[in-house]
Amino acid sequence: MKRSFTNFALLLALAACACAEGSPDWKQALPGWRYEFPRDHHAHPDFKTEWWYFTGNLEAEDGRRFGFQLTFFRQGVRRGAADSRFAVDDIKLAHFAVTDIGARRFHHAQKVSRGAFGEAGFAGGDRIAWIGDWELVSTGEGKFRLAARDKDFALSLDLAAGKPPVFHGENGVSQKSAGEGRASHYYSFTRLEASGTLELEGKPIAVRGLAWFDQEWATNQLTEEQTGWDWLSMQFDDGCELMLFQIRLKEGGRDPFSHGTWIAADGKSVPIKHADFELQPGRTWRSDETGGEYPVEWSVRIPKLALEVAVEAALDGQELVLRPISYWEGSVGARGRRGDAALTGRGYLEMTGYAGGLVGLQAPGQR
Repeated sequence: MKRSFTNFALLLALAACACAEGSPDWKQALPGWRYEFPRDHHAHPDFKTEWWYFTGNLEAEDGRRFGFQLTFFRQGVRRGAADSRFAVDDIKLAHFAVTDIGARRFHHAQKVSRGAFGEAGFAGGDRIAWIGDWELVSTGEGKFRLAARDKDFALSLDLAAGKPPVFHGENGVSQKSAGEGRASHYYSFTRLEASGTLELEGKPIAVRGLAWFDQEWATNQLTEEQTGWDWLSMQFDDGCELMLFQIRLKEGGRDPFSHGTWIAADGKSVPIKHADFELQPGRTWRSDETGGEYPVEWSVRIPKLALEVAVEAALDGQELVLRPISYWEGSVGARGRRGDAALTGRGYLEMTGYAGGLVGLQAPGQR
């Protein structure tokens, strides 16, 4: 484990050195982007940062429940084709986690690679991203295959979209703070039917469930005033979905660029602006490893949708300790009402900045 932490820190240092030697003129996320598929499922190397984020909740035939996360990251260090295998254009990272809800166990792993010899990368064909034997493959329109394996857990899933992609924000951008380009291009498949095999300690388990896929690319960092974010995705049993995020400010409160999207059962989306919602923390859990204190219960209120739900972590200890970065990402459940109708669902919650700074994502001078 110590070796992987050391390698990760070294790669970040190499990336910083490469940028310092000659800052590339990276493209910014600006209004007017026209999404095209399958083109936009693939890498956007003119932008500095990109990720392909899969989360979901699965169930075995005997009723056992599990959560999962598999994320591929691309961090650019230079633009243009590298002139040698040792002068790579980007660093490849991936995070993999499985929550065994019944057993109260959380498994997580990380891979980092320069990809100089093809062992990791991003392609324009069916294979979208890979790092070793962890991979994301397109298998058709709105269909994907995921695979990842660590020493004591593994996952292989086929995913098929039940709804078309949703584009967050306005005019092709999801604005994160004031200023031109402080934004991302951001879309999601909010209801993917998932089926496949989960393996725990060498024992295969057939699973089915729902997954969520986010892809985002940008050339921006958190500003000096922003300290982290809380991001929530929910898939409700009535066929609707919700994405919300709030960016926390160092002096307290949240940034006015916090926003979200409501997706109706028929696939139509409704933008949720800063003034439209309340996302209030409740009970907290303190990490013995990092000292981070994370809210693991939240209340969500969106008056214009007549929606009020309580969100609770399926397991308190779902922190990925991946030094120098640690964050909480895990399965959650929700219960509440929309108008006069009861509402239940499952989803995923991500919380960053509670256990130290976000290396590579924060503005200079932030701690």
